[in-house]
Amino acid sequence: MSGSLHARHRLHDQVGERVSAPSVEQFEVSLKTPSGTVTAPVSVPAGFVPVSELVPTLRRLGEQAQALEERQAASAGLAISCRKGCAACCRMLVPVSPPEAFSLREAILSMPADRRDRTLRKLDEARARLARAGLLDRLHQVAESDRQLSDQDLEPVNREYYALRQPCPFLEDEVCSIYEHRPAACRELLVTSPAELCQDMVNNPVRPLPVPLRVGTVLALLWSELAGGATRLIPLPLAVDWADRHAAEGRRTWKGTELLQKALDHVWRFLSQGALRTQD
Repeated sequence: MSGSLHARHRLHDQVGERVSAPSVEQFEVSLKTPSGTVTAPVSVPAGFVPVSELVPTLRRLGEQAQALEERQAASAGLAISCRKGCAACCRMLVPVSPPEAFSLREAILSMPADRRDRTLRKLDEARARLARAGLLDRLHQVAESDRQLSDQDLEPVNREYYALRQPCPFLEDEVCSIYEHRPAACRELLVTSPAELCQDMVNNPVRPLPVPLRVGTVLALLWSELAGGATRLIPLPLAVDWADRHAAEGRRTWKGTELLQKALDHVWRFLSQGALRTQD
């Protein structure tokens, strides 16, 4: 994955090269993905910032990589079925990385008071429904686990959650109420199969678009490196509650260029591992 290595080297080469305001440093990042190369300008604060500051940047890189997959699908005669108001996937258990949980908490706290209170009330109601279904404690265990959980570990709780058909607490009239701040996992789930098949993703032959860069996984790995402990992904209905309990950790700061460097290291490793799997 020479493109990803190139991104790391370019970053090292340009640290300290300010091209705009002294408080911001800008770089050009180049990432080689299975569907082509993503080249994008990236800005990071020159000073010390919390890890949540990096979330929008990583999401944009992920979306640009995903756009290459969409263009490749279109060239093969495939069309993306997902449209506004098509919210069948919003009944799935969405994994959220710790940096995204901190970012989401910040977004909700910055809302106007009436909207913030309504959003927090819906989260309380969602947790109450999960408690009645016997899933809340198990989701807390996932969020706070001290060991690395595998896909096999998570499969039973994922299936039980999906069987509830419980709408995402941020869904209003089948539309995402936090669309700008939605998790990376939501942005990455696109299908080319007929939309009606998504009503039962377990039993129907749904065709998801390949995801070249799983940004939530990269951010989870980054947080594990920064904070220590297991690489965790938090169930979305518990993400804000988790971020509340870990607010002091979320306020820790690192130099912006250091965070970007570490994040791109994890992006490079992710893409490299994907290339190796493809070759196998």
